[in-house]
Amino acid sequence: MKIEVRVPTLSDSVASGTLLPWRKAVGETVARDETLVDLETDKVILEIPAPASGTLIELRKEEGAEVKADEVVAVIEAGEGVAAPAADATAAQTTVAPPAAKPAPAPQAPAPTAPAPTVPLPAAAAPAVTPGETRREPMSRLRQRVAERLVAAQHTAAMLTTFNEVNMQPVNELRQRFKAEFEVRHGVKLGYMSFFVRAVCKAIQQFPIVNAAIDGNAIVWNGDADIGIAISSPRGLVVPILRRAQTLSSAEIEAAIAGFAQRARDNKLTLEELTGGSFSITNGGVFGSLLSTPILNPPQSAILGMHTIQERPVAENGQVVIRPMMYLALTYDHRLIDGRDAVQFLVAVKAALEAPEGLLEGV
Repeated sequence: MKIEVRVPTLSDSVASGTLLPWRKAVGETVARDETLVDLETDKVILEIPAPASGTLIELRKEEGAEVKADEVVAVIEAGEGVAAPAADATAAQTTVAPPAAKPAPAPQAPAPTAPAPTVPLPAAAAPAVTPGETRREPMSRLRQRVAERLVAAQHTAAMLTTFNEVNMQPVNELRQRFKAEFEVRHGVKLGYMSFFVRAVCKAIQQFPIVNAAIDGNAIVWNGDADIGIAISSPRGLVVPILRRAQTLSSAEIEAAIAGFAQRARDNKLTLEELTGGSFSITNGGVFGSLLSTPILNPPQSAILGMHTIQERPVAENGQVVIRPMMYLALTYDHRLIDGRDAVQFLVAVKAALEAPEGLLEGV
C-alpha cells in the first residue's frame, strides 16, 4: 500500500518551509517515525517523519524546494518488519520540555578573564574563502527572517536607547556563597541570567508600560512577563520565550534557559517556544561586547542589553575602588514609552541587581 509523506501542520506565523537534504534515498527501507528530511522554517527546523515502515519509492520534492503545510513530499510503499535504526530511536527520546529539563553537560570552555553572564553557543562556522575567490550562497530562511524583522523594527519604531551601569560584586558574592548548594539541590548551575530575569520582572511590576505593546492605535497591556532570551545558535539568533517569568523560581529560570540553549544547539526548539514574548534580554557580553544598542524585537516595545563584566575604578564613599562593572542598555519604543519611564525602569533593574538577596530563591 502506498502512503504519502506530508508536511506537518505549521503555526499561523509560518506559511512555508524549505526542505533540507534528504536523509533517505529512493529504494531504501524506512521505519515508522524515522526522520526522512528536515524542514527549515524562518523560526525552527522541523523533522518530517515516516508515517509508516516500508520502502521509500518516490521523492515528490527535492532538496531546497519550498513547501507548505500538508503538501506531499514523498511516497512510501508500506511493509512489515522494518526496525528503526538505534541511533534515530535514541535521538527521538532526547527531546524534553523546560523547566524540568536537565541539559546534557556542555564541553568545558577556557575560563574567562572576567565572569560572563551566560555561555554562548558556537556560531555557524563561516566557510573558508581563498584569496582572490568570491563565493555566493543563498541566505537561510532564518537569516532572511531576522534581516526582515530588524529592518522593519528600524522603520516602524521610534527606537531610543538609555544606558546605566551596575556593580556586579553583590551578585558575584551571592553566587559564590550559594552556587554549590544551589547546584546540589536543584541539579542546575546558578548563573547570572536568573538574577537579570527576576530583576526585570520586578522592575516591570513598577513600570508595566515597558512590558506593553502598540497594536494599531491601541496599547496592549500584558499581565505576564513573557521574557525572550536571545540565544546564538548554529543557525543564527533565536529568541525562545520564558513564559510567565514572574512566577518562576531561580532554579526554574536557570533550567529553562539551559534547556533552550541545548535545544537551540540541536535545532530542537519548537515553534511554540519561539512565538510571542513581551520583553527581551540579549547578552552581548558573552562575546566580549563592552557596550551596544540592541534592536527591538517587534511587536515588543523594549529590550535589555547586557554586556561584559569588566573590573573598573569607581568612586564609593569618596574613595576610588575596583569593582566588577557591567554596562546596561535599554532600547525602547519612544512612541509608547516616555524617557522618564525608560530611565526609571533601568534604574530599578540596577537597584535590584545591586541588592540581589531578594532575587535569589531556592537556597
